Amino acid sequence: MAAKRAIVEPDHRKLSIRHQCALIELARASYYHTPAQEPEENLKLIRLIDEAYTRDPSLGSRGMRGFLKRRGIYVNRKRVQRLMRMMGLASVAPRKKTTIRAKGHRIYPYLLRSLDISRPDQVWAADITYIRLKHGHVFLVAVMDWHSRYVLSWEISVTLDDDFCASVLEPALRRRGMPEIFNTDQGSQFTGHAFTGVLHDHKIRISMDGRGRAMDNIMIERLWRTVKYHHIYLRDYEATEELLAGLRDYFDYYNNERPHSSLDDRTPAEVYFGKSIPEAPVSMSPMEQLNNMKEEPVSILI
Repeated sequence: MAAKRAIVEPDHRKLSIRHQCALIELARASYYHTPAQEPEENLKLIRLIDEAYTRDPSLGSRGMRGFLKRRGIYVNRKRVQRLMRMMGLASVAPRKKTTIRAKGHRIYPYLLRSLDISRPDQVWAADITYIRLKHGHVFLVAVMDWHSRYVLSWEISVTLDDDFCASVLEPALRRRGMPEIFNTDQGSQFTGHAFTGVLHDHKIRISMDGRGRAMDNIMIERLWRTVKYHHIYLRDYEATEELLAGLRDYFDYYNNERPHSSLDDRTPAEVYFGKSIPEAPVSMSPMEQLNNMKEEPVSILI
């Protein structure tokens, strides 16, 4: 791993870091292996902010300061604002003043309102979330098929840049196919040419959440809550390499083994690839069904 990192030239005139990492088969997150450092006191605040925001994304800096105060933690609002900006968090509640957009970036209309999303590859969505480490943080981006909840591709990075999001889009298109519509929020990582240019090249219609509409990209917001509550918060990852391995296992479990009640207890993979669940003969009792099951190795997530 260290030998591969040494090959990458950050100031290369023609090849970006992403392209160099792809050529030598090095995960870009592994190149940025050193997480951002914060004082221990700030790390504790970040953990609380992350958990509170995951439960209630309408919390802004004022609401977050009040949340901390009720837990006996008295901090300056400017400090809360700085930490939330560093984490890429902003309240989804409507505000009088909208977020300042990147100059020259086009904002596209929301195309999913009243749309019947009834098949795989009809709509894909992408989003970014903050992932805490024991002594720092990284960002996780994922591409999901809206209908099946199948996670098509994902990547982590220590920086929030356009290149980061484009790098997760390309493998999804290469391996899985092509959606009719692609939905994101209005963040500069998704409105920049690096991301929208790929969608235009593939003639994919672009949809973006309305400002202050938390429900517009609800499927992937639910994914973040699932990943954090069922995996991240149960562990205390120290390094990006360890996190990468853990997320790789979890997304495999999420896609292929975890049934969803909203999918009639099927897994995202079964819905995305059109697989059906074998039905037991109605004449057999539950005990008879268990006794007749073939013994197969079972994957257990620890």
